[in-house]
Amino acid sequence: MLLQLEDISYFYGKQAALSHINLTIKQGMNLLLGPNGAGKSTLFALLTLLQNPHSGSMVLDGEPLDKNHRNLLREFGVVFQLSSLDLDLTIEQNLMYYGHLHGLNQKQVTQRALPLLDAFALADLLNRTVRSLNIGHRRRLEIVRALIHHPKLLLLDEPSSSLDIPAREALNHCLRNWIRQHQLSVLWSTHLIEDIESNDHIILLHKGRCFPKVQHRNFVVRYVVTM
Repeated sequence: MLLQLEDISYFYGKQAALSHINLTIKQGMNLLLGPNGAGKSTLFALLTLLQNPHSGSMVLDGEPLDKNHRNLLREFGVVFQLSSLDLDLTIEQNLMYYGHLHGLNQKQVTQRALPLLDAFALADLLNRTVRSLNIGHRRRLEIVRALIHHPKLLLLDEPSSSLDIPAREALNHCLRNWIRQHQLSVLWSTHLIEDIESNDHIILLHKGRCFPKVQHRNFVVRYVVTM
């Protein structure tokens, strides 16, 4: 799967939130790094078609993203910065509901959920309500839910920003193991340089402008320090 953004711009009034973004999302981990207010959440709103760009195009496997968008968006799994889990449903009920929205029956959801729950260390909590879970478990559940329909691209908007260090490390470990095993494409938005690993494709976003060919973590550290 190949997702390309070509000359994307978006404005709030006269203020450019994104300016002439050119970007290719590759297989593996694509880490979108930038401070708060850099335009990361705006970019996610465009990718999920919650907003339309004011100029430019987004192309998924050669097809414009805004054409036949319902079928194309089935290729995406999305975790937004704000949680959308139903707090009074159990883990199992949340996954069943979301799976049904994607046309999966109960047997299909169960078959897909079991390996995911094991991989993200949630299998023992299946019958717990979301309200009873800690924040780390909730964030991992949101990723499991986003993967239940087997998307080709996973979009993560600041999934670790509200977590303490142990919870962030647990999420990072579970997610990266799954990516390596299933050859998934991921766009992970973060402002935390601690989320970076050496093999990540690093994309810097600063004041609405994109720097998509950063290769080394040391450069990122210097960039953030002087930003």
